[in-house]
Amino acid sequence: MDSQLRRTKIIATLGPATDAPGMLKRILEEGVDVVRLNLSHGAAADHLRRAQEARDAAAALGHEVAVLADLQGPKIRIAQFASGPVLLENGQPFALECVANARPGDVRRVGVSYLNLYKDVKPGDVLLLDDGLIALRVERIDGTTIHTVVQVGGALSDRKGINRQGGGLSLTALADKDKEDIRLAAKLNADFLAVSFVKCADDIEQSRKLMRAAGGNAALIAKIERAEAIVALGEIIEASDAVMVARGDLGVEIGDAELPGIQKKIIREALARNKVVITATQMMQSMVESPIPTRAEVLDVANAVLDGTDAVMLSQETAAGKHPDKAVAAMRRVCLGAERQFEPAEDLSPGTHQLDRTDQAIALAAMFLSGHIGTRAIVALTESGGTAQWLSRFRSSVPIFALSRRQAARRRMMLYRDVTPVDFDPQGVDPAHAAKAAIQHLYNMQRLAEGDRVILTTGDHTGQHGGTNTLKLLRIGAGGVAEGLGEL
Repeated sequence: MDSQLRRTKIIATLGPATDAPGMLKRILEEGVDVVRLNLSHGAAADHLRRAQEARDAAAALGHEVAVLADLQGPKIRIAQFASGPVLLENGQPFALECVANARPGDVRRVGVSYLNLYKDVKPGDVLLLDDGLIALRVERIDGTTIHTVVQVGGALSDRKGINRQGGGLSLTALADKDKEDIRLAAKLNADFLAVSFVKCADDIEQSRKLMRAAGGNAALIAKIERAEAIVALGEIIEASDAVMVARGDLGVEIGDAELPGIQKKIIREALARNKVVITATQMMQSMVESPIPTRAEVLDVANAVLDGTDAVMLSQETAAGKHPDKAVAAMRRVCLGAERQFEPAEDLSPGTHQLDRTDQAIALAAMFLSGHIGTRAIVALTESGGTAQWLSRFRSSVPIFALSRRQAARRRMMLYRDVTPVDFDPQGVDPAHAAKAAIQHLYNMQRLAEGDRVILTTGDHTGQHGGTNTLKLLRIGAGGVAEGLGEL
């Protein structure tokens, strides 16, 4: 493992490949911070088992790991074919039948899962199937049947997805299965819930209400994968705890040429609003088969890191690939390499940031001082993780150690760039002694060394949510004893 402290977080999807004996332990050792359960696949029992196994494996290693449950969403799919895949040729007619229990398809026609699709399209629209590999141009609508002509042909098999070029389909973000899966996510105590195909802020609010009603406390992640979500990006980010650049369906809807610029826009907008951002989909797709990534994949991951993403995600590479541990190791190496070249360009003048709370102001002051006086680290005593989140929004050149007694808070902080959560309980200790005990704890963990200067943030009352109101400049003395250099 590398001695450099990695700042960008790694999310890995669990699946059959990580069920192999010893594989879950290996990917955690290689650097996985968050495990993703893709609720589009597998039974509830599988997800419950994998979540528990991940937490048990992390505990055995002395690590924290967070669990992200990812909803399927109302993805439109074709139905099944009677005799296996069909080959569609350019120029041939092909019909989509929007009826319940459509008969199995053939080379001329197939049913679809979304029965109102015929209401959402018009002649001239282009429908993209199988992530854009096949294109159909709508010629006419006859009752509930959409008649098309194949523009780009190829082999088409059961259950492939359908998108309309440019977006605009009217499905809501939550299907009936998603509502059941939110209850499942609450049952497995997921730390994060990713909502697929979000179109507006209301999709997130509805998901949050259902999650809370089910007894869950997961943070809400909006997956940006519809063209409409780009139009409503600001309100979606504000309503969410985090956003995910879900590049698969998004690329199909807006076109590959627009995708790189939109990815940068989403990252930029999320950071400007002090929210967490994840970059996902096909980041190291070749490693489903290959033990090493392509140079293009290396550059893709590195560019996301340099743009300031909080986390990068592996999907099929770890869930079903041949080399899950090698994919995580490659992701870790690329993140570390990019971070060595990362130069924070944050404008820390107060006028550039909205400071509505005391902990926000303390975070800004900590980052300003750290950048101007030279410190080894920033240490945050935090109850909920809120101060650590604010600190992580101001891109730093030093690591942030966030000490909390609450496991749920530590797991949520696993997604914050630059933040290393640490288990520490200051209950019953006055703030002055708690600060010294926290420094001693990090010294004993070999996170700090004698002579280091650190900035510590805390509150007058330890264990109080939102109570951070103090900033201290400390030096590490002999044996890890904190020596005060000043208090602001």
